[in-house]
Amino acid sequence: MKLLLISPRYHPHVGGVEYVVKSIAERLARRRHEVVVLAGEPNADEHFEEEVDGVRVIRWPIWSPEEAYHIPRRRGKLEALLGELSRDADVIHVHSVHSVFSMLSLRLVKRKASKIIVTPHYHGTGHTIFRRLLWSYWRLHVRRLLKDSIVHTVSKLEANLVERDFGCKTVTIEHGVEEWLRFVKWDPEGYVMYSGRLEKYKNIHVLAQIVNILNKQYDLNLKFKVFGRGSYRASLEKFLKTIGVEYELSDFKPYREYIDTLSRANLLGLLSEREAYGQSVNEANAIGVPVVIAKPWGFNFEGRSRTLIVDPKLPLYVIASRVYDLLAKAPLEGVSRVPTWDEVVETYIAKLYRA
Repeated sequence: MKLLLISPRYHPHVGGVEYVVKSIAERLARRRHEVVVLAGEPNADEHFEEEVDGVRVIRWPIWSPEEAYHIPRRRGKLEALLGELSRDADVIHVHSVHSVFSMLSLRLVKRKASKIIVTPHYHGTGHTIFRRLLWSYWRLHVRRLLKDSIVHTVSKLEANLVERDFGCKTVTIEHGVEEWLRFVKWDPEGYVMYSGRLEKYKNIHVLAQIVNILNKQYDLNLKFKVFGRGSYRASLEKFLKTIGVEYELSDFKPYREYIDTLSRANLLGLLSEREAYGQSVNEANAIGVPVVIAKPWGFNFEGRSRTLIVDPKLPLYVIASRVYDLLAKAPLEGVSRVPTWDEVVETYIAKLYRA
């Protein structure tokens, strides 16, 4: 097949959508499909093309303040390029309804391909008051664009949100993990970990307070390691200094280093108010690292071992008590079987691309 994948950005940029698109594109290329990725590039003045791990990648200049919106530049030239790329494409797969670049590209190709797939990566709203106001308009725009496309969601929760807000049925296929993760062993070294965007809605400060309670009330002596970037970084560091938890706060790690660090965590915490999926949870589950995650999106992982789903609005001492019980019983439980990206891509081909 000839496939065109459209993404807000692409590897080596770090982010959930970027990682998913990379994982799909590389495995499709290994199966000898002809794959082109068109991705936004915030540091470019002109578009350029390169090969990345066997994938043809075209990077288009975008304006992306605070790594958000992904607003394309040179739109006339973009339309011409999309006309050329979509002419012979069997499938066009567009990622993220939160990205202006992706949604404008979808509008430009809607009538130019035999099959269009959209993976929304949708969690219901924006992350600030301003972005939530924008979504009142943007949601109507996206609803029109999704019409006549095959919409792929990554969880039951996302499927419900998409049906509620955009009025369309979906095909649900969850994310996978790297194949070699099944051979990584959990070897805890005395810390709780968070990796992802540093935004207030992620409730990293709540996780820090739980670590503080575990140390003071249960004498666990856990450190707190946080990796990522975002607008909440300065406020978070100030808060961590105030409560007195021993911490490490640094940028995203290269993937192999991140997995090595994850495998040595006593606990991964993701108490975010809004997530489409939570790929770090998937990876922790595959390794066997205990996780504490938030309702309602945490129910995506219901039934997996070493996994605690909580309401982050509960009293912190209650959550800490449940986490303590989780840490005590986790070594006695087995490791959940999480699908690999190879398995997920085979499902994509069968249920999305050739269906």
